[in-house]
Amino acid sequence: MIEINLLPGSGKKARSEGFNLKAFAGQAGSRIKDPFMIAAAVSIVAATMSIGYLHMAQTAKADDLTERERRAVQDSTRFVAVLRERNRALAQRDSVQRQLEIIKSIDNDRFIWAHIMDEVSRALPPYTWLKSIQQSAVLAAASTPAPPPPAPPKDGAKPSGKGAPPPVEAAPTSLKFQIAGNTVDIQALTRFMKLLEASPFVKNVTIAKAELVTLDGKEVQEFLLEAEYERPDASVISTVPVTLSSR
Repeated sequence: MIEINLLPGSGKKARSEGFNLKAFAGQAGSRIKDPFMIAAAVSIVAATMSIGYLHMAQTAKADDLTERERRAVQDSTRFVAVLRERNRALAQRDSVQRQLEIIKSIDNDRFIWAHIMDEVSRALPPYTWLKSIQQSAVLAAASTPAPPPPAPPKDGAKPSGKGAPPPVEAAPTSLKFQIAGNTVDIQALTRFMKLLEASPFVKNVTIAKAELVTLDGKEVQEFLLEAEYERPDASVISTVPVTLSSR
């Protein structure tokens, strides 16, 4: 018997096959044969991975810098009082150093005439007597003015680290004086000049005048010497402590 289907499509459809991944990959591989397309795809993948890595690295670095900044702010807040006291101590030290230099410059010139008189008395030969010792001139070396003290840094500010400026030494004073006297021996005058020149406190001893005069019926040599005070080296001067007893 022959059956004829008068309604097309109403019959049983053929069973469709499932999705085959291997077949799809094979078809895609066969379709993509352009090498520039492959290179572009690889470049996109590499760029995506590089951007991800750089983002993670920068994020980690930013977190580390943020933590370090937080610790630095905490340390600055904690040590601000210490820095304030240090700056105040440095300012006091500089002030004391300037005062000590002023006192030292005054003290160095206190005993000029005491040293001169002592050296003249030590060098005076026999049969020679003095009539006067007087100052003739004072020559002060040009001194550089001391720089103003640095302003103390504000609270919490970091010190510059340069330290205090070196103290300015006072300019040495050069004092000239004249010695007038008489002697009965011209060799005694020569010896007197040599002994004065050998003194660490006297220099540039010269004869300003030397002539024979009559004194009480006797001829004597009247002389006038010019000399200059010299500040000796610190190793020449010896200091002795002075103690006073109080009752």
